[in-house]
Amino acid sequence: MAERLYLYPIWLRIWHGINGILIVILIITGLSLQYSSNEYIRIRFDLAVSLHNISGILLSFNYVFFVIGNFVTGNIRFYILEWKGLADRIFKQSLYYISGMFKGESTPFPVNKDRKFNPLQKVSYIISMYVFVPLVIISGLALLFPEFIIHRVLGFSGIQLTALLHSATGFLISVFLIIHIYICTTGKPVSKNFKSMWTGWHE
Repeated sequence: MAERLYLYPIWLRIWHGINGILIVILIITGLSLQYSSNEYIRIRFDLAVSLHNISGILLSFNYVFFVIGNFVTGNIRFYILEWKGLADRIFKQSLYYISGMFKGESTPFPVNKDRKFNPLQKVSYIISMYVFVPLVIISGLALLFPEFIIHRVLGFSGIQLTALLHSATGFLISVFLIIHIYICTTGKPVSKNFKSMWTGWHE
């Protein structure tokens, strides 16, 4: 019988659900704002602006909740990197994703009570949650309050550079989300990983 591990406590599942909904709203409204025109109106401009701003502020508070929750509950231990041999472990996991899992091979780094993420997941989650998300929040808040943005940076418009940073990090988060959802579908059955985030139990 497969070992059952309670890896996703209720606070983490609530954060995860809210975070997912807000990010999807931000992506949809962000794309609508980025590519809006009189000929092709995705979402009414003023509505898209309001939804984007409100969702961004809620995401900021939700992120603070995530960071505090990680430290208070000790969940932060799953995000600590062991640098020795990291490149080799990432290479081994990458080979599994590229070919091994399609051949029915077992994952080289199975989940256990001390290892929630494989090396590639851990690195991608750290970069996404502790680099990309803070950057998109900070740049978004700066665009919401442009009076705090430096007017010129190395001869370039500070607002344009901030907007570029915001769009670029938003795009990278979108790519992460797509890959994240795809990897979740590789469970057997397909619903396995999604069910784990719903119940908190991983088998």
